[in-house]
Amino acid sequence: MPERRRTSTLPARLPARLTALRTPADPGFWRSPVRGARFTAVLGVILLAGLTLVFVTGLLSYAAYNPDLDPVNDKTPGKGWLGFYLFAWPTGPHWLYRLTQGLHTTVGIVLVPVLLAKLWSVIPRLFALPPARSVGHALERLSLLLLVGGALFELITGLLNIQLDYLFPGSFYTLHFYGAWVFLAGFVTHVALKLPQAVRVLRGGLPRGEPDTLAAPDPLPATVSRRGALAVVGAGSLLLLVTSAGRSFDGPLRRLALLTPRGGTEQGPGPNAFQVNKTAAAVRITSADTGERWRLTVRGPAGELRFSRDDLLAMEQHSAALPIACVEGWSTSDQLWRGVRLSDLAALAGYPDDPPDVFVESFQRSGSFRKAALRDNQVRDGRSLLALEVNGAPLSPDHGYPARIIVPAAPGVLNTKWVETLTFGEL
Repeated sequence: MPERRRTSTLPARLPARLTALRTPADPGFWRSPVRGARFTAVLGVILLAGLTLVFVTGLLSYAAYNPDLDPVNDKTPGKGWLGFYLFAWPTGPHWLYRLTQGLHTTVGIVLVPVLLAKLWSVIPRLFALPPARSVGHALERLSLLLLVGGALFELITGLLNIQLDYLFPGSFYTLHFYGAWVFLAGFVTHVALKLPQAVRVLRGGLPRGEPDTLAAPDPLPATVSRRGALAVVGAGSLLLLVTSAGRSFDGPLRRLALLTPRGGTEQGPGPNAFQVNKTAAAVRITSADTGERWRLTVRGPAGELRFSRDDLLAMEQHSAALPIACVEGWSTSDQLWRGVRLSDLAALAGYPDDPPDVFVESFQRSGSFRKAALRDNQVRDGRSLLALEVNGAPLSPDHGYPARIIVPAAPGVLNTKWVETLTFGEL
C-alpha cells in the first residue's frame, strides 16, 4: 500500500516576525508610532517646569508649619540638614499659603496625565539589555530609579492625602517630605543628563545620522499623530484642572470640583456656610464641652488666668478678613472674623511689650494638631485673633465654637479650633 503522507494545518512557512518570540527587551516588541524623541522631549520640558513648581511650593508648605518651632509641629523627626532652608513663616500677604498650597496640589494633579505619558514614552528603555553598559550608564539608570520611584510615590501619597484616604504606613508628612528629597536627587541628575539633548531635539531635531532610539523600528500604522497624542494628554490635564481647582474658590467654581472632597457641594446658607475640614462630631465635641462651663486658660508670667466666653466678648474686639487654607489644597475666600487679638491676650499673660511664641491646645479628643505652636511674629500680627465670631455671627460648632485661632497666611491646621489653653513663652 502506498505510504499515506501526513498533512499539517500549519502554513508551510511562518512570517519572519512570528518565528521568534519577542520580549520587551527586543526593540521590535514596542510598535507604537507615537513614541519618539521629540514627543518625549515636549513632555519632559513640561514636567521640568511643572515638577519644579510642585517641589518648591511643597517645601514652602512644610516651612509654613514652623516645624523647627516646637516638637508638636514637627512631623518629620530626624530631618537634620534637610531642614536647612527653614525660616520664620510670614503673616503677609494673608493669602500666601492659600496661593502656594493651591498651586502645589492643583499643578500636581494636572501633571498626572503628563507624567504617565512621559513614563509610557520611555518604557522601552526600562527593559533594554544589558541593564548597564558602563559605570556612567549604571549611574544614569540608578538616577531613573530614584526619579520614577520618587515621582510615583509622591504622586500616589499626595493624591491619597487630597482624597482624605490616609492609607500610609506612617505619617503622611514624614513620608511625603523624605520622598520629595529622594525624587529631587533623581530629578536633578536626570535633568543635568537629558536637558541639553531635549533642547537640541526641540530646536532642530536629532543631528544627522543619529538614530531616534525612542522610535519604534517596526511601527504599526498610525491611528493618531504625535500632535494628536499630545492633545489627548493636554485634554486630560485640562479635565483634571476643571474638576479639581474649584475647591480653592467659593461659588460656582467649587461645584465643578467633583474629584475632590471639598468640591461639588455648597455648605448651605448662613454666615458659617463655608468649608470646614473636620466637624465637631468627627472629633467628639459635644454641647457639654462648649457650654457655660467652658473656660479659656491663659498661662504666662502673670500666672494662670481663666476666662469665660462672656469675659472674652467684654474685651476689646477686632476684625480681620482672612481665608482658611488647608494642606489638601482647598481653601475659602476671605471670611470676616472677629475676636480678641492674640497680642492682647499675651499682654494679659505678662508680655505687654514683646509677645512671644504661644502653645495652643484644643479640647478635641482625637486627631493630629490638636496641639500646635505659633511663632512670635504670628502672635504680634494685629490680624491674629482668638476668634469668637465669623461674618457677624457666633462661630458654629464645626467652625470652632466657643473660640478658635485665626492667623493670616497660616495652614488651616494651625488655626486651632475649640481652643482650651494658650501658653505664652519661648518654645
